[in-house]
Amino acid sequence: MDQATIQQKYFRQGRLVTIPKKEQAKWQLFHYFQQQLAEQGQQFTEKEINDFFKTYYDDTAILRRYLVDYGFLERDLYGKIYTIGERNGYLDER
Repeated sequence: MDQATIQQKYFRQGRLVTIPKKEQAKWQLFHYFQQQLAEQGQQFTEKEINDFFKTYYDDTAILRRYLVDYGFLERDLYGKIYTIGERNGYLDER
């Protein structure tokens, strides 16, 4: 799914309106967020991650956790530094 389709399907006025229930759709959405973050850098503080997600969705913690759980972001042992993960958006390569 390309970025325009993701934006049309899950966003209204630049804000995420729903987190999809289907796994493949989640992966595509989380990959979209990973790509958006990667345009800004490779390493982030928790505050920077929260500020990024706040522009899209009020529950920043859920998005942050999802991206970590799905491997799109990696968190250091102390939970303070986040880096772009190695996931590429395809469920079958999990």
